[in-house]
Amino acid sequence: MTPPEIFKAYDIRGTYPDQIDRDTAYQIGRAYARVLAGLAGKRASELRIGLGRDMREQAPEMAGGYRGGMMAEGATVVDAGMIATEMLYWLVGAYGLDGGAMCTASHNPRSYTGVKLVREGAIALSGDAGIQDIRHLIENGIGEAPGGGTVEDVDIYEEFQAAALKLIDADRVKPRRILADAAHGMAAPMVGPLFDELGLDPVTSNWVADGNFPDIGPNPLLEENRREIIETARAEDVELTIAWDGDADRCFFIDEHLRFVDGDFLTALLAASILKKQPGATILYDVRASRAVRDTVEAAGGTALVNRVGHAFFKTRMRDTGAVFGGEVSGHYYFRQFYNADSGTLPALLVLELLSNEGKTMGELLEPYHDRYFISGEINSEVSDQEGKMDEIEERYADAEQSELDGISIDYADWHFNVRPSNTEPLLRLNLESLVSREHMEEKRDEVLALIRS
Repeated sequence: MTPPEIFKAYDIRGTYPDQIDRDTAYQIGRAYARVLAGLAGKRASELRIGLGRDMREQAPEMAGGYRGGMMAEGATVVDAGMIATEMLYWLVGAYGLDGGAMCTASHNPRSYTGVKLVREGAIALSGDAGIQDIRHLIENGIGEAPGGGTVEDVDIYEEFQAAALKLIDADRVKPRRILADAAHGMAAPMVGPLFDELGLDPVTSNWVADGNFPDIGPNPLLEENRREIIETARAEDVELTIAWDGDADRCFFIDEHLRFVDGDFLTALLAASILKKQPGATILYDVRASRAVRDTVEAAGGTALVNRVGHAFFKTRMRDTGAVFGGEVSGHYYFRQFYNADSGTLPALLVLELLSNEGKTMGELLEPYHDRYFISGEINSEVSDQEGKMDEIEERYADAEQSELDGISIDYADWHFNVRPSNTEPLLRLNLESLVSREHMEEKRDEVLALIRS
């Protein structure tokens, strides 16, 4: 019996081999091909599906299961081998494939495995659109496999890297002392050659792809995983640190003062840079973000649109609105020129270009934001009745402008917050901002937390 809890909101993920093993992967591969055929309006035997895998020890075995399942339905599998997640998205878009499967557990610990699934145009399947259909097919029994599928092996590294470099003015990027940390994930083979192309010689740490993650965990968004990175940055006296998660579709920055760069502030910086190249463009940001994003986009002559959290929702809205760029607080950044996919490569290149163009450090670019916008960061609280607490918040702040686009957003002129329920745990997630002072932010943060936790 396939555990139902592995079918998440944005992917399929669980522990290996007790929740997901090769046989589970085979069943998922078959069901995915069936669902994809329905979405594409084709027979499964007409499908061309991309496949990639990360560096985890179980990934070759698991990718073999997905490949076998898709081929059992008659599909042609375009297998790119060990690549980063965004490279799979690029493969699907650039090669005009019907979909793609990336065998990865992203930033989860080494005991996890899973798969991210997309349809044509690298549009993600989600719990609302596709993933639950796969679950139901497996639970109800898929039946006999028609067979007849084939596999094509491809090496896309050089093509992908050339496409990434085209999106910046490489001649503008100046050498600077940076630290690059890959968390033993896929960033080194993906981004390393690009640094060489740009004439950079970064200090590197945790740079060898190793699914055992022998030093730090593959999620730099966690403070405990950043300690070693920050200590290395301090010892090496670098101007900028760039760190990636395990499958390298997210990158994070630490400035010269060893301060972590918040995702919404980085979204604002990248949006301003992109709007100089594409005036009047539309930019997406998520409901948790600082008003810095909207203010920056509008000041630069762009259109800022708020969006639900999650890559499936961002990619779909990017396509529907023609937005050129989107950013999430969690470190996902989306680019129309990269098939609306989230990338860990492009933010790194764009930041290096931006710093060179402006002749400033990251800390100097961020100073105006730190002086005006005071954010709490995400704070989780365990609650027994998520819906009841959300109702209490709505009633308590009835005099504010409210939105239920994603959780509940409460907006006053000089402060605002969003509270979202977790999809998988009995948690409420609070993000709050004051435009008055840090003390005012802390006062309002404590006020809202007291309501949530009472």
